Amino acid sequence: MKVHNGSERWDGEADVVIVGFGAAGASAAIEAADNGAQVLVVERFDGGGATAISGGIYYAGGGTTQQKEAGVDYDTPSAMFDYLKHETSGVVSDELLEDFCDRSVENLQWLEALGVPFEGSMAPRKTSYPTNDYYLYYSGNELAPPYKDAAEPAPRGHRTKGRGTSGKVFFKALEKAARKRRIDVRRQTIVSSLITDDSGTVIGIECREVDPRAKVLRHLHRVLGSSNRKWNLYYRPIGRLMDAPIRRIEAAHSVVRRYRARKGVILAAGGFVFNREMLKQHAPRYLNGTGLGTIGDDGSGIRLGQSVGGSTDRMDRVSAWRFFNPPIVMTEGVLVNKEGERICNETLYGAKIGEHIADQTDVSAYLVIDSRMLADAKRQVPEQTLWFQRLQTTYLFSVGHKKGATAEELARRTGIDPAGLARTLEQYNDDRRAGRPDAMGKDPAHVTPLVDGPFYAIDCSIRIQAGFPCPVLTLGGLTVDEWTGAVTGDDGVPIPGLYAAGRNAVGICSESYVSGLSIADCVYSGRRAGAVVSRDPGVA
Repeated sequence: MKVHNGSERWDGEADVVIVGFGAAGASAAIEAADNGAQVLVVERFDGGGATAISGGIYYAGGGTTQQKEAGVDYDTPSAMFDYLKHETSGVVSDELLEDFCDRSVENLQWLEALGVPFEGSMAPRKTSYPTNDYYLYYSGNELAPPYKDAAEPAPRGHRTKGRGTSGKVFFKALEKAARKRRIDVRRQTIVSSLITDDSGTVIGIECREVDPRAKVLRHLHRVLGSSNRKWNLYYRPIGRLMDAPIRRIEAAHSVVRRYRARKGVILAAGGFVFNREMLKQHAPRYLNGTGLGTIGDDGSGIRLGQSVGGSTDRMDRVSAWRFFNPPIVMTEGVLVNKEGERICNETLYGAKIGEHIADQTDVSAYLVIDSRMLADAKRQVPEQTLWFQRLQTTYLFSVGHKKGATAEELARRTGIDPAGLARTLEQYNDDRRAGRPDAMGKDPAHVTPLVDGPFYAIDCSIRIQAGFPCPVLTLGGLTVDEWTGAVTGDDGVPIPGLYAAGRNAVGICSESYVSGLSIADCVYSGRRAGAVVSRDPGVA
């Protein structure tokens, strides 16, 4: 934090200054501009953040056009609320969650008006991510108990229409909309501190821009930033090699800029999954996951808020993804810990499975399947997977597993307690044969006795595996006033001039994650902050 002494020169000013140009920052900028505000956005790299490298899923319901196209004409905001009430577990008030659900159709239509393409082609089966033939699916836990008992299940995962992971298509539309509105986006600029006046009101930012005169280094910074983002997603050790030169360019070849915010500053700079110290402090069990995002997700936005007295919450909440479906037959296996005890319903959403794994000894877990399931899985791969999913199955079905002629032999080779695994398989098999409900509530369609040796164990632990990464992202952040997005202190009082959105802030997605909920929260909270700040009379 820096206090403006009145003599320092401003390099520019705007009504609204936004830190970060991902889904939250772009949504805030567009909303503020449409309300007549002059907007300046500061972005460390080229923009997009975690959104641009995501699957482009947007969680929406209550009767969207795409749901109706798919014949899902029964979903309501109330049903969406009843489901999300279980997922969010009180992280926001019922009133705010109701507002989020009531505005869901409206916000999706807002995105469509900006050029984000969606479609109502319904995926025929539960999957972690549909193929290029489908763009609407069950993207969370809607079909599993206790969720399906609380609300009638409805598909709410709206995948942006585009081949492969379509987050880039989603963000490209937002970027184009921002450009059309002549929103000033200052790229390759990293914010170092917030600037306040004598009363503590946030009135601007100080940052470092990679020197525009150093064209070669600026180009190198852009290339390294783009490559780093891709490699971090697929193989962090290579991405890590680019961290140091990126930071050297930023430290040694940048110029200081100060920008004044006439109405307020909005922090929208992502989470902190790439800050090892913060992760170790708040969520050490997730340290061996694969960070999902960019190295800009280093907690800098959160720490900027803290520097002026902002409080944080839910910093221990992290989403770890353990997706082994598709192929769908993999859900017929049993997921056990080192003691051989079954962990959860295997048809749950991958992040919920990851949450259960994080609770185990040494965050270890193993999916046990038999030879019949493996053979069926190999047959299902061509029809049910996209290229990145095929890479994973190729690894898992070739070298990424342990094998045993019997369940006991498999247990010994894997380090699972043989007696514990034997008890688990006996109960699982006996319950199915006797027609009893599955102990974990799994649908009978996905419960088949494991009897055909040899048996296989896939390591689903939260640890680095080259062919089977476990993506993680942080969910906690700065506390904010629910209806304005204003950052609040330990006493709950808003800090004048400062707002936060997306993963910088506690919001809808800060307790648990399902596909599309984070981007939906970014749009919702970003638009909220943009609207509020643009209407604020501002500072003198």
